[in-house]
Amino acid sequence: MTLIRLTRPLYLAFAALAYILGVSLADYLAIPFDPAAFWLGLFGVLLAQTVMVLLAEVFRPVSDPLVPEETLIQRKALRDSMLYVSIGALAALAVVCFVLYAQSHITPQALLFEGLSLVLVLIYGVPPVCLVSRGFGEAALAIHLGYVLPSLGFLLQAGEHHRLLGLVTFPLTALGLACLVALSFASFAQDRKFNRRSLLVSIGWERAVPLHNILIAATYLIFLAAILLGFSFGLLWPAFLTLPFAALQILLLRNIAAGGKPAWMPLNVTAIAVYGLTVYFLIWTFWLR
Repeated sequence: MTLIRLTRPLYLAFAALAYILGVSLADYLAIPFDPAAFWLGLFGVLLAQTVMVLLAEVFRPVSDPLVPEETLIQRKALRDSMLYVSIGALAALAVVCFVLYAQSHITPQALLFEGLSLVLVLIYGVPPVCLVSRGFGEAALAIHLGYVLPSLGFLLQAGEHHRLLGLVTFPLTALGLACLVALSFASFAQDRKFNRRSLLVSIGWERAVPLHNILIAATYLIFLAAILLGFSFGLLWPAFLTLPFAALQILLLRNIAAGGKPAWMPLNVTAIAVYGLTVYFLIWTFWLR
């Protein structure tokens, strides 16, 4: 159970949703659906996301416990297990990529994003770069979930980039980063205690709160600007269904920053719902239109 928890099932769910979003966009553009590419790509995406988070745990400082009140022997055994799982997942990912290539699903553009995904997976938690220990982990994770994985889902179906892809992925990357910032507030005290360099610890909550609010505002402003510039209102309006929840998320965080009683559960649930439901609503819009 501990190993499963450390794979961050929430991030795996976000990764799956992001990938399916890219596939649904290809379907909206009348590109024939390829089930083999879809399932292989989905499996590869989940493997990549699993490796990304597990390697970060493997290379976490030895003084930082993985689970509360663990012994050094238990900590070493768990790290070894995560390392073995990561190596196995990387090997399986290599096989998936080879099969996709052998079946002519990987175009030069898809290969570029495969490489970008691998780079992010490695620099996220593996020394010497180890972005998660330098305050850039949330940004790398948001880019992977909000930009790279939807692009992979689209390119494995379409083969070539489309301008609508960027319109969708850029605001979702910003919204994903806002979600990760909001989720990090509940663990702020623990992160400072064990000297974990999250984005929140690095810049301080005084700067993190306005950054979080700006990211959320930017998300909906980009969608609104796209509609004003001529993109279909019927295509993008479902993204605004989560706007009331996003406003609630901002209010909850402002209350905490103002010294009010922390409402961690409502904040976390709201942050997850805003990001997850926004992606979900867009998926259904692309599939149904």
